[in-house]
Amino acid sequence: MSEEMAVMDEDEVHADRVHAILDAVEAQDTERLTELMEPLHAADIADLLEQIGGADRRDLLRMWSGEIDGDVLSELDWSIREEVIDALPDAVVAEAVRALDTDDVVDILEDLEPEGQEKILDALEVADRVAVEQALSYPEGAAGRLMQREVVVAPEHWTVGEAIDYLRAAESLPDQFYHVILIDPRMMPVGYVTLGRVLSARRDVALRAITEDSFRTVSATDPEGDVAYMFNQYHLISAPVIDDDGRLVGVITMDDAMAVLDEEHEEDILRMAGVSDEASLSDTILEAAKGRATWLFVNLLTAILASFVIDIFANSINQLVALAVLMPIVASMGGNAGTQTMTVAVRALATRDLTAQNALRVIWREVAVGAFNGALFGTVMAAVVAVWFQVPMLAAVIGVAMFFTQVAAALGGILIPMALDKARIDPALASGPLVTTVTDVVGFFAFLGLASWVLL
Repeated sequence: MSEEMAVMDEDEVHADRVHAILDAVEAQDTERLTELMEPLHAADIADLLEQIGGADRRDLLRMWSGEIDGDVLSELDWSIREEVIDALPDAVVAEAVRALDTDDVVDILEDLEPEGQEKILDALEVADRVAVEQALSYPEGAAGRLMQREVVVAPEHWTVGEAIDYLRAAESLPDQFYHVILIDPRMMPVGYVTLGRVLSARRDVALRAITEDSFRTVSATDPEGDVAYMFNQYHLISAPVIDDDGRLVGVITMDDAMAVLDEEHEEDILRMAGVSDEASLSDTILEAAKGRATWLFVNLLTAILASFVIDIFANSINQLVALAVLMPIVASMGGNAGTQTMTVAVRALATRDLTAQNALRVIWREVAVGAFNGALFGTVMAAVVAVWFQVPMLAAVIGVAMFFTQVAAALGGILIPMALDKARIDPALASGPLVTTVTDVVGFFAFLGLASWVLL
């Protein structure tokens, strides 16, 4: 209870601060606005800009634009980032992006129109601009776009003392780094050493003697999803990025890899609900409607198909009205079971836990779960119908139909995502309507078909 109260208090404090900030903006009270905004973390400022309306956002930026830095731009949702950048003076944008690592600059540029990209690139120093443009030359979604060019390297023959002396004398180092990457004379990474081991080892110890077993390299053309999986699977902190010749070109850190996983999870959730993966709370009504209309249309077609099955048994329904009363129960239970299995399957495919090697075992498990639940809830529903309608055979029919529907839902929920994945179609995007169609068609056909055969 105390934790819930703490969350409620935090939410109330946040809401009060937002109201106070908007009041200060409306009153043109710059001093009060600065007092309220200065303690906020960059992520909180980004959240604030995302939550308020467009007019309030523009007014706030006019009064407080000089304090917007690169961290805020990096934290902003892509849907309003370009609007914020356009509202800021060029000098503020230039100062903000110069302080960012190259990977954060690339992340910002990816979501901008060409005009906005040029505004950012013009603000960079020549060396940084070349590095960013090279990163952008890699395919969208490749590791080369995820990496930062600022790396800390040392020759493989150095000792701990030589590395420490180099780090102390360096004029510029990345704000955050976790490894010293060891390279050979051809600039190929051969290992890395954590800062903790560098600081705890004697000066005469060779760096090569304290390298980490977790060392792995990433190709700049590898898909970022594969990179994120590797980080998660092997608990990596950072990984060197190499070009086609095996030479070091950058490094990917854990925060960037986890951001990719987070984005992929968010996309899967949206796609499974039939919502565009570019959906945002800042979308206009028309944009939101267009993003959802496609799969609503697909759902309409599948619903029509299920209605055709019902129409086949129209006479049976006319003769026994109880069938119409009970049909939604069969369809609902089948749909929910199919969605449960589908969600497990899509998640397992995304995390690569479901493979060709264990597919049969997983399919058998899901079918067994479907059969168990079908028998359980079929029995429960049969008892309810027997008491409700006083027709023993109708109770038997719905019990059997429920069993077959649950088994079909389990099969559809696991096989359809696997088939789509095999066909290189995103299972999260297309599984929902297909699984729903299977459960509806099988459920209606089993229930109405059995009822027509046994009762009429």
